[in-house]
Order: sequence, then structure tokens, then C-alpha cells
Amino acid sequence: MKIFRKYTDNQMNAMGSGLHLKSVFFNLVLLWLGLLVSACSDFLEVDPPRNTLISETVFRDPATVESALANLYYSMREEQGLVSGITGLTPAMGIYGDGLDYYGFSADYLQMYNHNLMAENDVVLAWWRQAYNVIYSANAIIEGVEKSSDLTTVEINSAKGQALFVRAYFHSLLVLLYGDVPFIADTDYLENNKVSRMPEAEVYSRIIADLEEAIILLEGFEPSSNERVVPDLHAAMALLSRMYLYVENWEMADEMATELIAVFPLDTDLDQVFLKDSPETIWQLKPEEGRNTYEATQLIIPSVPGQTYALTDDLLDSFEVGDLRLDQWVGSVSDADETITLHYANKYRADANETTSVEYSILFRCSEQYLIRAEARVHLENNVGARTDLNSIRNRAGLQDIVANTQSELLEAILQERRVELFTEQGHRWFDLKRTGRVNEVMGAKKDNWRSTDVLLPIPETELDTNPNLLPQNPGY
Repeated sequence: MKIFRKYTDNQMNAMGSGLHLKSVFFNLVLLWLGLLVSACSDFLEVDPPRNTLISETVFRDPATVESALANLYYSMREEQGLVSGITGLTPAMGIYGDGLDYYGFSADYLQMYNHNLMAENDVVLAWWRQAYNVIYSANAIIEGVEKSSDLTTVEINSAKGQALFVRAYFHSLLVLLYGDVPFIADTDYLENNKVSRMPEAEVYSRIIADLEEAIILLEGFEPSSNERVVPDLHAAMALLSRMYLYVENWEMADEMATELIAVFPLDTDLDQVFLKDSPETIWQLKPEEGRNTYEATQLIIPSVPGQTYALTDDLLDSFEVGDLRLDQWVGSVSDADETITLHYANKYRADANETTSVEYSILFRCSEQYLIRAEARVHLENNVGARTDLNSIRNRAGLQDIVANTQSELLEAILQERRVELFTEQGHRWFDLKRTGRVNEVMGAKKDNWRSTDVLLPIPETELDTNPNLLPQNPGY
């Protein structure tokens, strides 16, 4: 599937009709109110705005604009949405796929784990609403800085570039989960209340266009923090590289990944990869001062019984003998009688409530770029280059060079390497199975209730009831 990388202004402005966004509008108002007392000053050491809701006032001062952006990043981590370590893609798509077993009692999560998901599921609804809340807020920032006569060109470009990246990022997650979705590019909630769903291919086109523009705008932008918690040019490139892979634009995926690999070296020590200062981290979410990741709190098993998630036997069996990732990124705990042993993801290890932040939630890291480039190179008939990239990841894990020569062997090896390198990271495994056409084969053998229509989540029923223009519902629900 090839996606046109450029399109006309008319195409950019064309919107369908049908998304219920009235609640999003009021959430945006709450966002601005929240900035008055928000903890984002701790998040990025930026004072929150002390102004009113009048956007003209908010966008006169670069500090209030920076604070508005900081609040977006803060909400990604702290709110119960797609990216959060509490309820986000990492645990939920782990149990929806083949990476995690679920031992909890949430009816919503049990639906996901057992593949009897209903359109009234509260997790599905929370993800949809939070994603569009963030998108709406990003659009407000874009419109606000574009209209500002008080900001410099550099300030406008950096803020708009970041907001475009955020808009692209959340649309990318929505289209991966729900299929055809509305692409929202403005804050006219009365019009957005009538938008309809857009074909996946067009959503990807718009995501790519946003990222290409963001890269231009962010050229030369240097965040005030050196902790890679503010998305910059490289974060936009990392997402664009991923999107090029997903739409099978192999040449551009190769080119974009190559640029990033030149800047972000692999961390040679597996024990250091998920620390906040790892050299291979491209973008990460910073917790409040003195806190660490929710991922560690969610995934580490303190005792048996007492577990909520555990790595599946199938995932554990997929590691090769001698793979250091099994030793260093996987932990285990047994019950008092040592009759039951469960394994858990041990990539993040610091408790969220410890007094010193040593780990942030990583969303993009360079090892993914090696695997993106390896896959792109196979399709570009550069098998030597693909093996080199694949072996860079394998050798760091203590494994020998891959023995694979044909295209099919290399693609299989890359999918396997992505599984053991990126497990319990933002749903990568699920999205890989889906985009490579392996999901029915793999999930049908592992989940008794699996149906081919489970490849997409349902559009939340309450959204369909309010917005008939979002119909039809995804098949199977």
C-alpha cells in the first residue's frame, strides 16, 4: 500500500461529518482551567499560565504556550488513556494479544483477555475519548499560535511542530486500534460533532503530512530540557519512520531510520536501556519529580498470589537459549510453596513512588529504528544490510549472527526479533501481528474465543448513539 506523501490544500482541509466532540470541548476548557494549578510546572519546570481562558491572552506569552504543551505530555502519562502506564496499550494490548496473561478481576479487562469484547467496554470508550481530548487540545495550540502576533516565528514553529506531532501520534494509535476513524484538524466542535469516519489510507496520509510539516517546523528547535521529554525533530522522525513502515513505503522508512540511527547509538548495556539517561532513547514521558514509571508498578509481580499480569509461556518460549534479554529484562517470583512460578517484564524496575526518578516511560527508542530499517531493507532487496541491522540487536543480547538468507526467512527473523526486543512496550507485538497479516494465524491458535473481526476494537457504543454519522459499527460488534 503506497501513500501519497503530498496532497493539495483542498485535500488537507476536506473533513467528513460525524464525531461527537461536545465533551471534548468541555474537557479542553478543563485543560485550560487545570493549567492554573496543574503539576506541569514540576513536569517541565515551567510555571503554569495565570491567565483566563481567553486564548489570545494565553498565546501572547511563550511560557504559557510551553506550559500548555507540557500539560499535554503530563496528561498522557497521568490520565487513564492510551499512553498511560496504568491503563494504556502496554498492559491492555498485552492481554489482548499473546504477551500477557491476566489474573485481575476487571470486567472490562476480562473482556479484552477472553476476546468477548463489547462495544460498551469502558476501556475502549476511555481510550477513544482521551485520544480525541488530546487531539482537540493540540489543535487549540496550533490555532492559537498561528493567530498570535506576540510570539516570534521560532516560538510559533516550535509550538506548532510539537502540537502537530502530538496530533499525528494519537491519530496513529486510533487508526491502528479502530480502523477507519475521524481525523480531527480543528477546534470547531460544532462541525466536528458531525464528522464521519475516514478510510484508513486517508488517515495515514494525513498523519504523514502532519509529521512532514512538524519536521520542517522543528528544524533547529532545542528543548530547554535535555532529558528528551519534549518531542523534537527526532521524535517526529521516529514516528514518521514507523508510519512509513506501516504503509510500506520502504524507501522512506529506510531513509528516516538511517538518520535516527546516526544520532542515537544503541546502549551497549541491557541493564541501562530503560534508565532515563539511556543514549538510545528518542522520546520519553517524565513523571512528577521523585516518581518513576507506572509500568514497573503494573507489571512487576510482588508476590504470588498477588499478580495482575504475567508473561505468557509462549512469549518466554520464544527467547533463544543464551538471550541476555531473558535474564535481564524478565523477572520471576514463586509462591510460598514454590509450586507456582510466574514471570514478569522487568524492563522498568523502580517503584513509581520512590523518592528519586531514575526511569521515565520510553515511547521511542533507537532499537526499533534498527528493526524498521532491517525490514525495509529486506523489501528493498538489501539482505546484507538487513542482516547487519538485525545482528546489531542480536549481538547486544548475546546472540550469534542470524542464519537467514531468503526474504521470507529474514522477515520471519525480524518479526521474531521485534517480539523479544519490544515485548510489553506500547502494543508493538499486537500491531506487528496485525500489519503483517499474521494475527488470525497466531491468535486463533492461542485464544479460544478469537474471531477474525477482533482485529479491530469496536467503536464505543455511546459515541455511536450520540453520533450516528460514525456508523457503521466495526464488524463483529
